[in-house]
Amino acid sequence: MSDITVKALYKTDESLAMPFLLKYTYPWEVLPHIGEIILKIAEDLDPGRYEKREDNIWVAKSAYIYPTATIKGPAIIGEDTEVRPGAFIRGNVLVGNNCVVGNSTELKNVILFNNVQVPHYNYVGDSVLGYRSHMGAGSITSNVKADKSIVVVKNGDEKHDTGLKKFGAMLGDHVEVGCNSVLNPGSVICPNTNIYPLSMVRGVVPEDSIYKNTNEIISKE
Repeated sequence: MSDITVKALYKTDESLAMPFLLKYTYPWEVLPHIGEIILKIAEDLDPGRYEKREDNIWVAKSAYIYPTATIKGPAIIGEDTEVRPGAFIRGNVLVGNNCVVGNSTELKNVILFNNVQVPHYNYVGDSVLGYRSHMGAGSITSNVKADKSIVVVKNGDEKHDTGLKKFGAMLGDHVEVGCNSVLNPGSVICPNTNIYPLSMVRGVVPEDSIYKNTNEIISKE
């Protein structure tokens, strides 16, 4: 079984949320608390580097937000981040530094570590994306099961009842998700792993691996 704890998936201090994440054993435990965490972080933001644009929306002065992007709070947009035309940030969203939020990309109740790219037609909901993770064009997190039941994370023979009906995916550091892939509710992609394009992912994908399909997951050399 893979180690899917916070400390195993996120090994860098590359998010303002990291001190809060470390209070939990598993990263999905943070999902119900992202909004309150954003408000807490905002108390200590440097006003020389961040400006408060509307109620509970803080944007780094070095970030570039295209005029047709929509941001609802609570939200923090980090330094040197680009939010492209038509992006929809629905609230409870913490975007790190040097990120790209692409045209028509939708974010809701998520934490993006620094240097994350969701650049082309992505939906990311109820998820945490680790440092330098990247979602290819059209790839999405599916955050609700068809029967609306509680999401269970399956890690080998081990099952974790998350108690959550909305839970997209946990991406570790340096994860690459191929174009038009779907990460089903409760997917956990461990660090330094690549997901082939057009994949339908479910459960835990081990660290340092290449996911071709459910029955073909190979270790990187």
